Amino acid sequence: MEKQNLDWGSLGFGYVKTDKRYVANFKNGAWDKGALIDDANVVISECAGVLQYAQTCFEGLKAYTTEQGKIVTFRPDLNAERLATSCEGLEMPVLPKEMFLDAVKQVVKANASWVPPYGSGATLYLRPYMFGSSSVIGVKPAEEYQFRLFGTPVGPYFKGGAKPITVRISDRDRAAPHGTGHIKAGLNYAMSLHNIQDAHKEGFAENVYLDPETHTYIEETGGANILFVTKDGKKLVTPKSDSILPSITRRSLVEVAKKYLGLEVEERRIAKSELKDFAECGLCGTAAVISPIGKIVDHGTEICLPSGMEKFGPVLQKLYDTLTGIQMGRIEAPEGWIMEIC
Repeated sequence: MEKQNLDWGSLGFGYVKTDKRYVANFKNGAWDKGALIDDANVVISECAGVLQYAQTCFEGLKAYTTEQGKIVTFRPDLNAERLATSCEGLEMPVLPKEMFLDAVKQVVKANASWVPPYGSGATLYLRPYMFGSSSVIGVKPAEEYQFRLFGTPVGPYFKGGAKPITVRISDRDRAAPHGTGHIKAGLNYAMSLHNIQDAHKEGFAENVYLDPETHTYIEETGGANILFVTKDGKKLVTPKSDSILPSITRRSLVEVAKKYLGLEVEERRIAKSELKDFAECGLCGTAAVISPIGKIVDHGTEICLPSGMEKFGPVLQKLYDTLTGIQMGRIEAPEGWIMEIC
């Protein structure tokens, strides 16, 4: 298929309207068949549940052109499962996994000309989301819902390569104890917006949040999970908590660390006092895969990672290269990780 006439190498990480998007509606206790549509506008009641009580959740994944010229997606079944968990936590109807995967296939196929070519550094970012669409004035779940999925071509999250960033330990919480931190609810991100803007004003790229109960253990950032590498370079350590989002990228990197790189992996509570004991640190998520951290500032105290401020540390670089190699078809993927579209 002939590609769109875009300068793929100059794309930023932003929204570009594509040809088709998928829409399905839940009404009278059941989902309709869903369909591809042209209209990118959402029309709902002024009293819709999403507008009154933030009843919405979302996912994020990508479609890639592999080295072999095929268009694929990466572990979309896990996105379907996580969306289901989010829906259950917000009293929203669960979209069947088969329906979710079919929506992914339909949107990618219909927008195949928008999937960037291999080697361009760009991908087709997919955003599935669901919201309460019927009118709600009392505090209760909506009765009707809409699921939508669109795709937009995006460039690399970091232009010119990922340089290590400086982050700060936050005084604010991103989630309440026993709250909604473990689901991908829009309200979690709304709560972090003021804090991230404040961090940027103070010269920091992100906030590192501590556990909301004791403020002594590392959790995650406003939009990504966090990884650490021990000073001997043999162990990957990630925080374990009931109030952080189970990142699909993090779960994949954990498996890559074990099976491809032969690293030991620990998923455990990580005390803030341990930060000085690690050699490498990075954020991980769909957008950037891994973003290296060079410095963590804890209320004026600087913790400088030995990996430095110039480039990835060696272990995180290997993790990044291996996972992106799997996604792009350069390295053989574990069974079930890649869904071929066309």
